[in-house]
Amino acid sequence: MAPSLRTVVRRTGLRPLVGTLDSVVRWVAVSELEDPTPYLEGDELLLTTGMRLEGDFSQYVARLVARGVAGLALGVGLSHEEVPPALLQAAAAAGLPLLEVPRETPFIAVGKAVSELLAAEQYEEITRAFAAQGRLTRAALRPEGPYAVIDRLAKEVGGWAALLDENAEVRHATHGSKAEAAARELTRLRGEHGVWRKGAWSGRQGASSGRLPASLALSGPDEHVVVQPLGGGPRPRGFFAVGASRAFSPVTHTVINAAGSLLTLAVEQGGAQREAERRVRSAVLGLLLAGAKEPAGEERARAVLAPLGERLPEEPVVVLAMAADTLESVEPHAFTARLTEGGQHALTARFAEADSRGPADLRSGADRRGAAERSKGPGAAVVVLVGTEGAEKVAALVGGTVGMSSPGAYGELPGALDQARRAFESGHDGLVRFADLAGQGLLGLLDPATAQAFASALLAPLTRYGSRADLIESLRAYLGSNGHWDAAAQRLGIHRHTLRYRMKRVTELLGRDLDDPGVRAELWIALAATASACAPDSSRSSPS
Repeated sequence: MAPSLRTVVRRTGLRPLVGTLDSVVRWVAVSELEDPTPYLEGDELLLTTGMRLEGDFSQYVARLVARGVAGLALGVGLSHEEVPPALLQAAAAAGLPLLEVPRETPFIAVGKAVSELLAAEQYEEITRAFAAQGRLTRAALRPEGPYAVIDRLAKEVGGWAALLDENAEVRHATHGSKAEAAARELTRLRGEHGVWRKGAWSGRQGASSGRLPASLALSGPDEHVVVQPLGGGPRPRGFFAVGASRAFSPVTHTVINAAGSLLTLAVEQGGAQREAERRVRSAVLGLLLAGAKEPAGEERARAVLAPLGERLPEEPVVVLAMAADTLESVEPHAFTARLTEGGQHALTARFAEADSRGPADLRSGADRRGAAERSKGPGAAVVVLVGTEGAEKVAALVGGTVGMSSPGAYGELPGALDQARRAFESGHDGLVRFADLAGQGLLGLLDPATAQAFASALLAPLTRYGSRADLIESLRAYLGSNGHWDAAAQRLGIHRHTLRYRMKRVTELLGRDLDDPGVRAELWIALAATASACAPDSSRSSPS
């Protein structure tokens, strides 16, 4: 804090004449102008010999008061042998502190004295800041960690402090905290932008700059609040708020920033621990998948989780598949595993295997590339194991698409995982149950691009056979009538002998036995996929 005018008087020997000496002095200015105010900022001690001042001093004094100078010091013995009574009267009337500079006191001596006082104050402030940082650091080493830092910070600023999580909910606050106002403001900003991200909330200047601002300042008549984000990533992992009845000084801001660094370090260390726990859970899920058919697999998985204080849900369980950015919102409420990049995790490999089912030569190059990309980063990047009763509650936390398997035991986990993935990638919004998809027919469970590629390859000999498109329709009617010649011929409006000739040609072109149930099933699926692709609404329809 800058020295007061009283301190300057004691140090320099200036003689106070009128006015109080409580104002602070931030600099010394010397000017003989009739109006020096354009060159002043306020809080200066103005020194002058008054060589251009005479007569009515009221306007001169009024301009200085309006500019906010700390005081006026008139040097006597040059232009004025003593302070003019009119100046005394004008200063007293305006409330301007007026001092006399004796002839033997050089102006430069006053400037040096104020500079030394300012330097001493700055050194004292820096010393206080270092001492406060030391106390905050010691607090951070206590078992309470971040909570102890918050308690210490409140004492250092002479106000209150609070720790908020990433959802702007207060986790810890000191006595008299008014963190609710900061939480409401953060919630309002999140409502405008949807998620916390860089530049998603206004800083001191009130404008989003495209990067996370240093602080959010809220000021009122009797309350000054600063909110800072915690964490080094693009999304804050939490916030802390600090408030006091008076405005924060530069030293206080230094102390607040030091507390922010300690809290961020604690948050990041906690993040490293959470990341390690996530890796363990992913490994546990790998154990469950690898030992799905072994009774000891579940026991080994539970043994790995026990030291972390976590446990697997009791059977029956369902698998939920959801997007990667849902991890933090779901993680506290269920057993959650995140897929690793690069397809190295067993879970990712299983997803890749499911994507590549079917003969590779039936998929186009683009389809194969797409399957490869999905194997590196599948759409369902978070998998949750949860009991049947809690599945809908967990899904409600996400807000986006969630695929849910049918209930089952841990021995059925691989199949349940595939069910959840297929439900997630079905294209529907909200909670998608695999059982509901299964009720829509087998074709509803197949990847549209893969099914169409399969159909095109299987039916290619018929579609390439000149202009005889009636072979496709004849096959469709024959299969739709379960191989009954008369019913199929009637559907087509042709004689049954004509139909028999066509089906003989179909058998020759395809090189397959139409009496084989497996062949009929494959052809039926191929015709259904072709009909679905040609439907105006792209819905999956029957080939009949």
